[in-house]
Amino acid sequence: MYELHPKLAQDTFSIGEYELSEVRLMNDTRYPWVILVPKRFNVGEIYQLSEEEQQRLIYESSFTAQQMMELFSAEKMNVAAIGNIVEQLHLHHVARFTTDVTWPLPVWGIGEAQAYSDVAAKAMLSQLRRVLDDLLI
Repeated sequence: MYELHPKLAQDTFSIGEYELSEVRLMNDTRYPWVILVPKRFNVGEIYQLSEEEQQRLIYESSFTAQQMMELFSAEKMNVAAIGNIVEQLHLHHVARFTTDVTWPLPVWGIGEAQAYSDVAAKAMLSQLRRVLDDLLI
C-alpha cells in the first residue's frame, strides 16, 4: 500500500493528485519547487514502474514543468529524481532564474530552506492548483 515518505510529508504541502502522482510544494520560498511522487508502494526508481506508468510519469512531469515555466516566467526548469536521502521515487521540478541564490549551481545542499508563511503558502498553493488543474483529480 502506498504511503508518502515522512520526510516528504514534513517538507512539503499537498497541491493535489494526478492520476499517477501526488503533487506537492516544497516548503522553500527561495524557489518555485514542485515534487511529483508516484503513488506506488516500494518504488525507488523510474524503471521499477510499469512501462505505462513510466509514460504517465513523463506526461505528468512534462505538464508540470511547462505550467511552472509559464506561471513563473522561469529561465530554466530543473527536473530531477535524486533519491539519495529519501528513497521513495519522487521528481523535483524547480523553476530557476539567473538571479536565484544558488544559480548556476544545483539547489540541493546549499543554504537553508526559507519556509513559507501561512499566507504565502496558501497563495502559492492557489496559483499552482489553478495552473495544474487540467490534470488534478
